[in-house]
Amino acid sequence: MNSITKKLLETVAGWKGKWEGACSLRENGACVEMRSTRFVEIAPKEGLPGLDIHILPGCAGETVAVPACITDGGIDDLVYNDFHIAAGARATIVAGCGIHTENGEPARHSGIHRFFLGPGAQVRYVEKHAGSGDEALRAISPETEIYLEESALLEMDTAQLGGVGRASRSTKAVLAERARFFLVERLVTQGREQAKSAFTVRLDGAGAAAELASRAVARAYSRQSFSSRITGNAPCKGHSACDALVSECAQVDAVPSLCARHAEAALIHEAAIGRIAGEQILKLRTLGLSQAEAEQAIIEGFLS
Repeated sequence: MNSITKKLLETVAGWKGKWEGACSLRENGACVEMRSTRFVEIAPKEGLPGLDIHILPGCAGETVAVPACITDGGIDDLVYNDFHIAAGARATIVAGCGIHTENGEPARHSGIHRFFLGPGAQVRYVEKHAGSGDEALRAISPETEIYLEESALLEMDTAQLGGVGRASRSTKAVLAERARFFLVERLVTQGREQAKSAFTVRLDGAGAAAELASRAVARAYSRQSFSSRITGNAPCKGHSACDALVSECAQVDAVPSLCARHAEAALIHEAAIGRIAGEQILKLRTLGLSQAEAEQAIIEGFLS
């Protein structure tokens, strides 16, 4: 594992020199470390690049790390990961991807993840993306499918920390009775970076609930687009919110939509796009911060 990979792992997965518990590390398109535990079984997928991860009955909060890194240009990495969480099991999954380029060649990572949560299962999923290096194109294309059985809970916390030239995210979720899905997305784009996020959630069971929250900062000439579609097919609750800060010549599009297919489907959407308030900057400047420091403080508070 080279020094660049170590730095990327620290950024996207909180790596501190070693992994505790179950893990799988993917570097430049190949698995370089894999470990299972008593309650987590990780195995290579047959016929496809990727993993089958089984979180077994009795798992009571174990953390599973499955990050990927690319440190060479010219790599187009595609991985298929399936997560099977047994009824009543609880776990935290740490994923994400870091891409570094130095030779002017583009690099890309595409992750196709599927989550199958059994009745009463609970998962917190943390995914971060970041890029560094020269001006070569760094791209990510995560696709996620989520299937939540009765009373299952999935909390997703995703972030793009900068340095990714092109990002396209697609997330689809189907919820059964009393299942819950909470997602927080944080995006930062600058330069001429582009990011697209599309969420589709289907609330099929009585008592199902979903909440989608996107917080975005677009700077310079970057562009972002956010779309969400929540369909309520039963007595359920759904909420979608997109808040964005735009500066300079950046552009942000937000298109939330709701589809009520049941009289007791309670669905709400919100979208707010604006610039950093001048009075906020002025207040921080009076405390001794520079213009750039004031803007950064406001952005960090907004994304937290």
